[in-house]
Amino acid sequence: MAFDTAKPQRMESNDNRPKPEQQHVENLEEDVTGLEDPDRPGVAHRVNKPELKAEDAYEHLGYSYPTWKKWFILSVMFIIQISINLNASLYANAVDAISEKFNVSQQAARVPQLTFLCAYAVGCELWAPWSEELGRWPTQQLSLLLVNIWQFPCAFAPNYATLVICRLLGGLSTAGGSVTLGVLADMWEPEDQEYAIAFLVLSSVGGSVVGAVVGGFVEHNQPLRWIFWTQLIAGGAVQIIHFLCVPETRSTIVLGRLAKKRRKDGENIWGPNEVKERRMTLREVLVVWSRPFYMLITEPIVAWLSIVSGFSDNLIFIFLQGFQPVYKQWGFGTIGISLAFLPLLVGYILAYLSFLPSIHMFRQRRRKHGPDSVSPEARLWWLRYVILLEPIGLIGFAWTSLGPQRGVPWIAPMIFSCLVGIANYSVYQSSIDYTVAAYGVYAASATGGNDFARDFLSGIAALYSTPMYSNIGKQYPLEWASTILAAIALLVTAPVFYFYSHGEQLRKRSRFASRIERERREAKDYRLRRAGGKEAQSAHEKA
Repeated sequence: MAFDTAKPQRMESNDNRPKPEQQHVENLEEDVTGLEDPDRPGVAHRVNKPELKAEDAYEHLGYSYPTWKKWFILSVMFIIQISINLNASLYANAVDAISEKFNVSQQAARVPQLTFLCAYAVGCELWAPWSEELGRWPTQQLSLLLVNIWQFPCAFAPNYATLVICRLLGGLSTAGGSVTLGVLADMWEPEDQEYAIAFLVLSSVGGSVVGAVVGGFVEHNQPLRWIFWTQLIAGGAVQIIHFLCVPETRSTIVLGRLAKKRRKDGENIWGPNEVKERRMTLREVLVVWSRPFYMLITEPIVAWLSIVSGFSDNLIFIFLQGFQPVYKQWGFGTIGISLAFLPLLVGYILAYLSFLPSIHMFRQRRRKHGPDSVSPEARLWWLRYVILLEPIGLIGFAWTSLGPQRGVPWIAPMIFSCLVGIANYSVYQSSIDYTVAAYGVYAASATGGNDFARDFLSGIAALYSTPMYSNIGKQYPLEWASTILAAIALLVTAPVFYFYSHGEQLRKRSRFASRIERERREAKDYRLRRAGGKEAQSAHEKA
């Protein structure tokens, strides 16, 4: 999921001087080592036309929507995310049938799941610049249409190769969070986004579980093609709802439409995209595509949070294969195994609810003491208390997988999988929230790296998860597989505590985050100077 936070700020006075944060936002993008094109459109390529600014039409932008409308639009984006993640996880219930139909091994039958997820990891980044340039609505509609189209050749695939290729194309066609979180950023200012982010994260993690639950019923009651028809029905339904209910929210597109309307009334005004001599070049598109991977490699905070987040998401796709041998010990059938994923969903919901008090607490502190009273590291405060539930949940799940022959009830591993769900949601929510706070206008690229890691690691899990639960040792293979995962979880989650304590020092050494921090200080100084000037002017007028 890529996040666009570089958006217009509302002017709070008639002072037409640009704020420091506005002065530098356009220049921030120019100075990324080895990637940026200083000849950026919209900066050096403006023609001499009066431009309609966001502050002049703020009431027409998504930020000014009534609260009910914002949450209605966000709810539509929520079900789109559910549909997207359902496409990824529902396929696991087709593995046996595909293996039999095309006479391939079960390992080979999992390759289409790998190709979809790995292509999805890349596809999110490929769609990102177009949602900025052409608008959220047409980009989302085109993405959903293509994803739905690729369900047909998957359902009617005459051979195994067709299925692999069409699943890959379906993944590349998926815009995912690059549009979804962009819509969120179009409607909420950065300091007001936490509740909305927490809500959308629930859809991202919950969609995979919904797919696992639905998949069991489809596999049990319908032939293979219905795995893909179910995806098509869900995708078609959300596309129609989006088409009818969601307006364009991208500020540059809205301003352009408003400018055209005003020109018809005789006013000489032009939208932001209309005052550019040209649109994005191929080089500039490549810059946008490349930056998430560049930050993933060069930024320690981005890299490690992406690893933690990717590993947590990876667990769900391992469970898609690992739950079957575990719960078969208690006589669970296809539907029973699918319902065993519900404790994960319960964990996600509990985690979501647990974040609401801390979000409220820090928002109140910022309102009372100013935005600088809460550091970005505060976004990791609650995560410190729940992240250890991941290794605890995994080790508990491991040794309650001994089965009924050891007197273990079936509900025991479900309880521990619920703990894993709590940790999984918390990791994703906190890593996205912290990255947005730490990287400001670079958050789109930073969170893009996070999403790439999640989807890519989930994709490769399709190949090793089943062998992992069957080939590790002759005794206790199920238990040792989850124990290894618990050890890895303990290793990859430990740095979260370091980031909480030393994140400020790490950000100072970061080329991206340090520049954002400098911008914040300059903005604060400007606000103080302006406030001082107003007080002096008021005193002079009274005198």
